[in-house]
Amino acid sequence: MAPSKKKGRGSTTYVFIDESGFSEGSVIRRTWAPRGQTPVVRPKLRSWKRASAIGALAYKTSGEAKVLLRIHDGEIRAPQVLAFLRHLLRHIPGRVAVLWDGLQAHRSKLVVEWSKRKRRLTLIRLPAYAPELNPVEGLWSWIKSTCLANVAEDTLAPVKRRVRNGARRVRRRPVVLWGFLDKAKLSL
Repeated sequence: MAPSKKKGRGSTTYVFIDESGFSEGSVIRRTWAPRGQTPVVRPKLRSWKRASAIGALAYKTSGEAKVLLRIHDGEIRAPQVLAFLRHLLRHIPGRVAVLWDGLQAHRSKLVVEWSKRKRRLTLIRLPAYAPELNPVEGLWSWIKSTCLANVAEDTLAPVKRRVRNGARRVRRRPVVLWGFLDKAKLSL
């Protein structure tokens, strides 16, 4: 059989997926200020609202790296995971190997049954209690330490905007994306 000439056929894209939460509360980091002028961050004291994000880092052996992100109000459950997988398959051609943790939503009947019908999708579970093996943890750390550091918002809308802007910024930095994979001590 002759190899397919369609883009993406024959190669596998390795996609790491993870979820994280964001709130109106601030992520306090070190900062600087002129001597004698202590910076003040006024956090919201009660009833923080939370948003959850499901994110993916997709790597090809050709050197291409992508970031995919979806933000939801509330927790990530099986329907959100399934919607994200559909989104992922629309944007990544060819075979896709998804590597993720053992979150209950990943192991749900809805997700497992749907994935069995997708021949180009392979689901691989990362070892338990090993978040350091998932490069998306590096993405979350980068976003929280650069885009959300020392910021306290009154509503979730600016927090979501900052997370999306952070994902946009890191998309333009493939060296940083590959650095997340290196930090996890993984290679393709």
